Amino acid sequence: MKSIGRKTALMAGAMLLLAGCGSFGGERDGGPTASPAPAQSANGVSDTPVKIGDPYTIGGTTYTPSDIADYDDVGYASWYGDELAGRPTANGEIFDPAGISAAHKTLPLPSYVEVTALDTGRTILVRVNDRGPMVGDRLIDLSSGAAEQLGLTDGVSAVRVRRTNPPLAERAQLRAGRAVPERIATPDSLLSILRTKLKAMPVPKELAAAPPVEAQPAAPIASGKAKPGDDRMAVDAASPAKSVAQPTTTARGKYVVQVGAFSSESRANAAAKSVSGTVSKAGNLWRVRIGPFASDADARGALGTAKAKGFRDAVVQRDR
Repeated sequence: MKSIGRKTALMAGAMLLLAGCGSFGGERDGGPTASPAPAQSANGVSDTPVKIGDPYTIGGTTYTPSDIADYDDVGYASWYGDELAGRPTANGEIFDPAGISAAHKTLPLPSYVEVTALDTGRTILVRVNDRGPMVGDRLIDLSSGAAEQLGLTDGVSAVRVRRTNPPLAERAQLRAGRAVPERIATPDSLLSILRTKLKAMPVPKELAAAPPVEAQPAAPIASGKAKPGDDRMAVDAASPAKSVAQPTTTARGKYVVQVGAFSSESRANAAAKSVSGTVSKAGNLWRVRIGPFASDADARGALGTAKAKGFRDAVVQRDR
């Protein structure tokens, strides 16, 4: 009887274990569960699987994709936009010109890189999800959204591309097609080193025919978490600033470009130097302006210069 009792107890225990590994109402009640799926954005874009790919040859040049964790190089960036909108990228995603993405010849897809404009020192985070540019004198192709965030307006611009491993939140934001805040502006001392390194690179024909442009200091960014314009605001009520340009003879009809207003005088001075503007105190802020100009057309030309230097909040104002 004791033997039968023990067998009965063992059978009952086995049944309980089996029940614990079963399900009730279509929902798993116990046992091993599947690993969570890789994080992806609402549009289905995922960072996995990472694709490297086999060597390939374009125009007689062979490119060998490789996984280089500390990739860091200088060269020239071009950008592309609506002409490729909606087409598949090399890793199977759909290209969105407004997204902050890029094409690179050899980096894994996707990869995350910090791209620095060598004329201003501004740096942004970009997600590489395509192959290109298939031109020997180009290092990277930026989407129009990435080029806009970096302040690039020319067809070809000098850049530094450095691979990085950003936080998960920033990865998710880029996968969703949204920009993340700019990085801290690159110091002039490092920019000087990078520009010297750039001299060893072949110059694209678009730039070789153009006159040399003097390198400008970095457009000021308040912090690594700040976005362009965070420390600027329009100031309309203050008196107009003195200008290095020849003033017009009448008080009415003068046009100026308001570059921005800064909480720091040193940042205002740096901004004014980069656009050949002037600084004036306006309450607790330092205002940077270009001008005055005799006509709106002249002011619009200066406005384009300011925006090309990365001051996207610059506006034309008329002093009355």
